[in-house]
Amino acid sequence: MMDEIIKTDLAHNWHPFTQMDELRKRPPLLIEHAEGVKLYASDGKAYYDTIASWWCNVHGHCRKEISDAVARQAAKLDHTLFAAITHEPAAVLSRRLAAISPAGLNRVFYSDNGSCAVEIALKMSTQYWRNRGRAGKKRFICFDRGYHGDTIGAMSVGGVDIYISHFRHLMYDSIRIPTPYCYRCPLGLRKDDCGCKCADLLQETLQKHSEETAAIILEPILLGAGGMIVYPAEYVKRAEELAKSYDVHLILDEVATGFGRTGKMFAADHAGIAPDFMCVSKGLTGGTLPLAATLTTEEVFDSFAEPVRGIKTFYHGHTFTANPIACAAANASLELFEAENTLANVAYLQGRLSDDFASYADHPLVGDIRVIGCCGALELVKNKESKEPLSVEDMAKMDFYGQGFDQGIILRPVANVVYLFLPLAVGKADLDKMLERFRLTLTCAADKNIL
Repeated sequence: MMDEIIKTDLAHNWHPFTQMDELRKRPPLLIEHAEGVKLYASDGKAYYDTIASWWCNVHGHCRKEISDAVARQAAKLDHTLFAAITHEPAAVLSRRLAAISPAGLNRVFYSDNGSCAVEIALKMSTQYWRNRGRAGKKRFICFDRGYHGDTIGAMSVGGVDIYISHFRHLMYDSIRIPTPYCYRCPLGLRKDDCGCKCADLLQETLQKHSEETAAIILEPILLGAGGMIVYPAEYVKRAEELAKSYDVHLILDEVATGFGRTGKMFAADHAGIAPDFMCVSKGLTGGTLPLAATLTTEEVFDSFAEPVRGIKTFYHGHTFTANPIACAAANASLELFEAENTLANVAYLQGRLSDDFASYADHPLVGDIRVIGCCGALELVKNKESKEPLSVEDMAKMDFYGQGFDQGIILRPVANVVYLFLPLAVGKADLDKMLERFRLTLTCAADKNIL
């Protein structure tokens, strides 16, 4: 039966971010069920979910509290359109999100995934300026190593070439600035005494382009798909100040960083700032069902108001906007945050990751160590002095996927960066095993490396 499922998968499915030819050599892992922080394969082997099922699982898999909430809601109201109709799960969730989000983010627009949440923020920002009679403000300032999703607008404000190179002819023109990447500082400075001068590059860009700029968009504190890059909260604070000074919006993409990932409910909280827009998804439902939200201010909301439906109306919506079942899952997840003091466990995880990862400092392949919240990352290099990164070919030779499977953990390296991005509910015993197996994986992979 299991062989038949794999055959059916290979005959019909197209997996994301996967070179499908690889699956002819190593068929996809068939997962049958999950519990806690483990995924169980068809052969009975358990795998630790060290990347939180693509950075979304929060409380562990198959939490009864969330499953029961989903079942109750499914039996009561499975779906209704959200155009001029509402329901209790969405209203309650919006109230909760407004209460825990940075000050002023009182309006919630729902969608289905992180890319769409970003698209909505981009569209709202440009239409806001148009509604205010400033249609020339329609460009965006973004990071050259940023990633905001795979739809056209989201790609247009991204900078990671491998994700966007084939689609540049579809994308609109954005203004890319150097990422505040401390290990590879764009100004060649040391982070312990640089004074966050890379933020001056943002100011210089705004001096030239503010009249045509609708918004700055960035992932605060932690850039995920760009290489698990951790940068100072001071930069985010400067970005907010500069956005206000030059009369542009600040959009924070918290799709990956939201809901406790960095040690606070939102990464923006490290800087104590209040953006004009915040995009969330992934951990919103605890990693159970697709749901996203774009939060914004009353000022933005009011700019779309007019007596009758017309040019100022925001013409955007999805069939499954604010799906009641997904909203019920999100409410149950936020209740677990409160009941279990989840953020306190993230503080514990950060401490353990910091202590354990510090021991990699002398590893010949480890150039930089980055830890924040539930995320610990190692950037692998050919030479510590030159900082030359391991190539795609080098990483392929090391075969972290296969080595991880052998050790019973799920890994998903980003370019030359191997990392853990843990579910927030990991306990001490499981964490010990994850760290041990991660170390064994790196050791075995390094033994295969040919430099």
